[in-house]
Amino acid sequence: MGSVVSYTNEVKVDFVGVEKKTLEAHGAVSSETACEMAEGIRKAMHTDFGAGITGIAGPDGGTSEKPVGLVYIAVAGPEHTEVKKNLFSGTRKQIKFQSTQTALDMLRRMLAE
Repeated sequence: MGSVVSYTNEVKVDFVGVEKKTLEAHGAVSSETACEMAEGIRKAMHTDFGAGITGIAGPDGGTSEKPVGLVYIAVAGPEHTEVKKNLFSGTRKQIKFQSTQTALDMLRRMLAE
């Protein structure tokens, strides 16, 4: 149906449905934000399932608290939302690939429930 690439907090709020208070309390890279992204995109696209991926793919931008490779992935379905914290390694391209593959696997598993 569609997708939103939301690198900024403004896009997360305006187009994906993430609450400003969630971003203020937990940051853009958090399980809470990933869940709201998945649920928000599901609602915005009028679909049964939605996925949200938020993280730090690098090569810069990491901190000791949130290092490069930290990625939260959430999948929202009609019954519930699942979120997974990941710490991937590799190049930016490799981290992005691992993130998409993990999201697809999470969706596959949810569909099999």
